[in-house]
Amino acid sequence: QVQLVESGGGLVQTGGSLRLSCAASGRTLSTYAMGWFRQAPGKEREVVATIGWTGSSTYYTDSVKGRFTISRDNAKNTVYLQMNILKPEDTAVYYCAAAGVASIWEPRGENMGYWGKGTLVTVSS
Repeated sequence: QVQLVESGGGLVQTGGSLRLSCAASGRTLSTYAMGWFRQAPGKEREVVATIGWTGSSTYYTDSVKGRFTISRDNAKNTVYLQMNILKPEDTAVYYCAAAGVASIWEPRGENMGYWGKGTLVTVSS
């Protein structure tokens, strides 16, 4: 059973930075695409960024391009999301996810099969 545990969320001022981490257990995810999603109050969950299993392929939603960076350390079974120049509209619960099938990367994360419980990011204006 795959477990994903997010950490690193919190309260930050506009323009600040946070680094989210997602530690996986139960299975080595070095051959699985992973991603970060978020859900703001009253809105649907949306993809933020995804990364292929080697780390060489990445996708970002337009609103975070140039500000967020997704990366992974397969030796640590961990994926990261570095968030810079944060804006109030980035406020959301951020979820880590892993693909349900190995060796397939869907840039927009349509094939995610495992989810963490989320970590709250609040950006104050």
